[in-house]
Amino acid sequence: MIGMAPISKYARIFLMIATGLVISQIPASASRDDVLVIDLSQDLIGISTSFSGADVLLFGATQVEGDIIVVVRAPSSQVIVRRKNRVAGIWVNTEELVFNKAPGFYYVAASAPLKDLLPGPILESLQIGTRQIAFKPHLSMPGNKEEDFRKALVRNKQRSGLYTSGIEEVDFRGDRLFRTRVALPANVPTGDYQVTVYLVSGRAISDISESILRVRKVGFEAKVTEFAFEQAPLYGLIAIIIALIAGWFASVVFRKI
Repeated sequence: MIGMAPISKYARIFLMIATGLVISQIPASASRDDVLVIDLSQDLIGISTSFSGADVLLFGATQVEGDIIVVVRAPSSQVIVRRKNRVAGIWVNTEELVFNKAPGFYYVAASAPLKDLLPGPILESLQIGTRQIAFKPHLSMPGNKEEDFRKALVRNKQRSGLYTSGIEEVDFRGDRLFRTRVALPANVPTGDYQVTVYLVSGRAISDISESILRVRKVGFEAKVTEFAFEQAPLYGLIAIIIALIAGWFASVVFRKI
């Protein structure tokens, strides 16, 4: 795992605490940009062969009182969801639905239940909460079939730890300082994750702050991935040669046995 140097991380935390100590002295006419400040304990996660997951601390401070909603979302990709049915005593895939835009990772946390913080239409328009994610199926299905496939997609992602099962908690330290811990599983996809924090007051969003969490492959695995993309024909040829050698070696071993 790759992160920022410890002294940088502690300096950031000290800065946030200092912000909280002086926050009551900031005049009401202060710039809107100062209303909500956030940061991450590390903004680069390195995935190697020994990667087993990581925890990222998101922390921040607010100039005014209010609730906090945190959404961390990985880039979207195409996902196929299949339904199995029993045919002649054998479980086989009988139906499938392709979703064109499904986030590879989705995390949501809040300092209170979402329904108490924002109206349903706002939650839906901003895709806050797993129920509000717009997956965009490739083809529409009649009746409730599309919703069944959508629920199955969410269940599968939650089972693998890529989606939060509920609403994680945002902890406040006093009235201004807050934090939440984002758990990344070992199978987390790579990419630039969008981190969005909403300051909510009176069932309306009063400020928004954003950041980027980068998840990258490092070491030998990163070099192999880079080679596969940059030299795709040669990579395919090498893979075929390795497969042929492995098959020949296995046939020799089993022939002797």
